[in-house]
Amino acid sequence: MRYILLVLAFVSFTGCAQKKPATIGDTPWQVKMNSDFKDASKSPLKAKDLKTFEGLDFFPFDSSYVVKASLKRTPDSEWFNMKTTTSRLSKERVYGIATFILKGKEYKLNIYQGEENMNSEKYKDYLFLPFLDNTNGETTYAGGRYIGLSIPKGDSITIDFNEAYNPYCAYNEKYSCPIVPRANYLNTRVEAGVKAFKK
Repeated sequence: MRYILLVLAFVSFTGCAQKKPATIGDTPWQVKMNSDFKDASKSPLKAKDLKTFEGLDFFPFDSSYVVKASLKRTPDSEWFNMKTTTSRLSKERVYGIATFILKGKEYKLNIYQGEENMNSEKYKDYLFLPFLDNTNGETTYAGGRYIGLSIPKGDSITIDFNEAYNPYCAYNEKYSCPIVPRANYLNTRVEAGVKAFKK
């Protein structure tokens, strides 16, 4: 009888262990992302998706996707209207060109600055890095992903692809999201950051 009770207790314990909630994140950035997505006042999720949301699906953190890029500033770049997923246009300019080595190959990406952010005390140092890669439409969102950066003091900037996130319109079509310029296509698989959202 005692043996049977022990077996039942073990089965009950393992059953509970298998039902534990999804990991909230392996890095502080992942934890914050999941926290924001669970917060109804911040979350881009639709109400029906928020009810069942346990956590975003991330690639495992990989330090090889944290790169130090040389930054060539382009102070004379012209403002242009970046297209979005709606009729809205986002006034942007190329703040600079980042050149870096990823997995042994050299790549370049344009880093953008928004006019609206420049005129905001809170976001005046914010830079926008949208990019496309060969995981789009497979393991990541088809429209590409974004990385948020801050204006650096020197002529280099750190890009952490582990912090690549999906545009809000990947979760809810009511949002207006900048469309990634084709110039920012990386001909490689960036297996870092947030994966595609399964609705």
